[in-house]
Amino acid sequence: MTTRWTVGIDVGGTFTDAVAVGDNGRFATAKVVSTPDDPSRALLDALAALATDGVAPEAIERLVHGTTVATNALLTGSLARVVLCATDGFTDLLTIRTGQRPDMYDLFQPRPGELVAEADRIAVRERIAADGSAVQALTDEEIGRVVRAVRRRRPASVAIALLFSYVEPRHEERLAAALRAAMPRVPITLSSEVSREVREYPRTVTTAVAAGLRPVMERYLERARTSIAAHGVRAPLLVMESGGGLVPADRATREPHRLILSGPAAGVAGAIELGARLGLQDLLALDMGGTSVDVCLVRDGRAPVTGMQRHDGAPLTVAALDIATAGAGGGSIAWLDPAGALRVGPQSAGAEPGPAAYGRGGDQPTVTDAHLVVGTLDEGTPLAGRLRLDRASAEAALRRLAEPLGLTLDAAAEGILAIATARLAGAVRQVSIERGVDPRGLPLVAFGGAGPLHAARLMRELGLGEIVVPRSPGLLCAVGLAGADERLDAAQTVMARLDPAAAPALAAWFGAAARELRAGLAADGISADRSTFHASADCRYVGQGHELSIPLAGLGARPMRVLAAAFHAAHRVRYGHAAPDEPVEAVTLRLIGVGRLDHPRPAAVEPSARDRRPAAATSRGTRSVLLPGTATRVPVDVWWRDGLRWGDRLDGPCIIEQLDATTLVLAGMRAEVGRWGDLRIRDVTR
Repeated sequence: MTTRWTVGIDVGGTFTDAVAVGDNGRFATAKVVSTPDDPSRALLDALAALATDGVAPEAIERLVHGTTVATNALLTGSLARVVLCATDGFTDLLTIRTGQRPDMYDLFQPRPGELVAEADRIAVRERIAADGSAVQALTDEEIGRVVRAVRRRRPASVAIALLFSYVEPRHEERLAAALRAAMPRVPITLSSEVSREVREYPRTVTTAVAAGLRPVMERYLERARTSIAAHGVRAPLLVMESGGGLVPADRATREPHRLILSGPAAGVAGAIELGARLGLQDLLALDMGGTSVDVCLVRDGRAPVTGMQRHDGAPLTVAALDIATAGAGGGSIAWLDPAGALRVGPQSAGAEPGPAAYGRGGDQPTVTDAHLVVGTLDEGTPLAGRLRLDRASAEAALRRLAEPLGLTLDAAAEGILAIATARLAGAVRQVSIERGVDPRGLPLVAFGGAGPLHAARLMRELGLGEIVVPRSPGLLCAVGLAGADERLDAAQTVMARLDPAAAPALAAWFGAAARELRAGLAADGISADRSTFHASADCRYVGQGHELSIPLAGLGARPMRVLAAAFHAAHRVRYGHAAPDEPVEAVTLRLIGVGRLDHPRPAAVEPSARDRRPAAATSRGTRSVLLPGTATRVPVDVWWRDGLRWGDRLDGPCIIEQLDATTLVLAGMRAEVGRWGDLRIRDVTR
């Protein structure tokens, strides 16, 4: 019988990771070099690598893709040329922004780049009021004038962001119809379709970014679909969005602004899927790579979603996972500030030239170099991409830092690792303590190439309950892609004061939104019995400028009647106080529709021997290592993870190596291999 496969491919800046899970439980992986000039080539390279491991292209039932194309286009300013149509008097909104400087005390900071050139902004003589009434009608003559002005500029894409169109979109829709008739090959993006939310600047930014990304993502995803079809893959292409769900590629091209945090969302999805298999509903997901670390707090099996994300200071009204990011990865550079204090990051050596130990021309000390000096990494440690570490180069880089500080190489390296750990701890506190949640006792799912190497230090620092290291920690983003579900989002600003009379109207909106999302999921082949909905409302005290997202227990009127009480309780948890006598208003209503897909599970690993000791063949000997809190080096056992069996126990201190990551287990800790090949590390001294 032919094995049917679900494949997840995550394209990163340095490597492209691929995971295939068969319906018989077989698990296959591949890691190939990314091709930044054309990421679709890396997709084919990953599929070819999987094919050599028995994953036939024609046997792939679902192909899921995590992409950085949208992110890179936004960060590098490679968006398509956009013409913006805005209400007369509001064409300079993208220049004025919020009036705030990103760095308040820097008087010489350069202005952020313009999303749309001033010459490409067209004023439209019309006006919709906040209640949806027309203050100034949009005439046919004005539509004709705007269409001619747009055509003269020959844009690659058009954005329409008219005042208060999230309340009443008829002016935007009439103008869009005329533009589509005049320029049928040019994509037209309406703010009333991509951002039906209050606040003009974020809404206009979101529309302009979506318009600028549409031609970029349309070309890329069409090229990707054509390439994989030519390779023999008949399965439809699904793409991961920033909110942690999947959408078909054709829908992704219409809403490309939802793809900006595709990669980090896939990693959190993988951590949630692993947590569900292990019975862990509450956990911390930590993804530490070469440049940065992403941390997310998962509660009740779900990651929190925020309605806004920022890029280069520009706010986008896009549903995204609430992730804290810190510039502390394996390639983060250690340096001395003007006062002579040791710092780590956020600058990174990146993939090229990379840490000094990579031997690619890098000469600045990094976190990876520090690990090589203390011994937690070794010149014999296998790395993906056939990389080999050079201890002499790492020592030379650290020496230039240690000598001005009057430190030994060991002391300087340990200082770098301690600072990196403190930055990780800060990111964990940001998503936990600053949200009113005590992280002590929570499990930490550590993944990414560097996550398992730092997790034990972090567990001691914060008093975490345990560490879970996935079977393939460096590939968990690809695993998350293969295990994710489809998702659609709806949001609408309502500005409704929460009193008993408001409940039916709020429930009516959720009912209509649920029908719309259910129809969208049905169009993708997902039946109603596999569709679930999660509702929330952004609420605030009347007069406040910021909202809190309040989950709702259902879509009917009853949850709406207790929404104000739920907001008071959430406000007390977040800020330490509440004002129950003050009126509350619902600003924006949100609904998430999830379509559950069938996900094959990898087969369990081979069970351990009765004594639960690792097989002798997995031993890689011992290594002299300077562990945190020790003055001298001690011999540490080193194990090769691929040969470990379900139930094997390894007592710390020890190091567990594999091709995509290295795991450190400190003294007083014990690692046990789980049924699915995961490592669960606990502190046995407590």
